[in-house]
Amino acid sequence: MELKDIQSRLREAIKQSGISQKDIAREIGVSAQTVSKYMCDDVFPALDTFAKLCKYLDVKSDYILGISSY
Repeated sequence: MELKDIQSRLREAIKQSGISQKDIAREIGVSAQTVSKYMCDDVFPALDTFAKLCKYLDVKSDYILGISSY
């Protein structure tokens, strides 16, 4: 799996959560602009931020990383 595929899965998880980018940002300790960059640019969060994001969105990191299909 390539980085662009991982980023696509992350973007989709954020969209499907129904949680605002502002609320996600506040919860994981980044700015809303940073979350926007995860959505629109080729920016991937640092590993600790990625872990917080997966936990908050209730999505398995294995799915985002392409290790599992769910």
